[in-house]
Amino acid sequence: MYQFNVYRIGPEIKLGEIDISFTNASLFMVISSIAIIIIFNLGSKKNSLIPGRLQLISELSYSFVSKMISDTAGSKAKPYFSFIFSLFMFVLFCNMFGMIPYSFTVTSHIIVTFVLAAFIFIGVTIIGFVKHGFGYLKLFVPSGVPFVLLPLIVVIEIISYLSRPISLSVRLFANMMAGHTMMKVFGGFVVSLGIIGGWLPLSFSVALTGLEILVAFLQAYVFAILTCIYLNDALNLHH
Repeated sequence: MYQFNVYRIGPEIKLGEIDISFTNASLFMVISSIAIIIIFNLGSKKNSLIPGRLQLISELSYSFVSKMISDTAGSKAKPYFSFIFSLFMFVLFCNMFGMIPYSFTVTSHIIVTFVLAAFIFIGVTIIGFVKHGFGYLKLFVPSGVPFVLLPLIVVIEIISYLSRPISLSVRLFANMMAGHTMMKVFGGFVVSLGIIGGWLPLSFSVALTGLEILVAFLQAYVFAILTCIYLNDALNLHH
């Protein structure tokens, strides 16, 4: 499990009792952010009628996220496009950089995914109260529920709402950690069994790598689309 170890890079930096030193996790978050900025700056620099590769990637990414927001949260969510787009690309690039051998998968750590999910949860809750005031609490009272069942349903709705950051963060963290662990296990079998017996785990490793690349994209998509769904609840108050 050493591939998930977080270690310090450079001198130790402390803010009181809190260690805020630069780590390998920080490094790959910076690398992911810089890669996103470079790709989309270069992709939007020349708006050619026949797009190049980077321009095509930029335009397809923009259209993909824009359609996702429109389909799940409607036109009211358009002002939040920049945030959703940045969130999707950041998670996607962190996942993809984690697929490079000897790199570090930032999203395989629950602290990273939970902070992202908690930020989304707090932000969406603030938006809901700003838009609807205390009327936002109607979200916990589904329409058409018999009065007898209402206390139970309200409690279930509140628990479900409060568990959003947990489910959102654990889903991403668990999938990325489990996938990389499996890849490491099969890679170990290839080495231990040698040339004669290692062909079977090697074939599994190749197939698993392709599957893990797909999972890396799907988890970024799921993370972004669930954020859109939560935003839709806050903006349109469906209950």
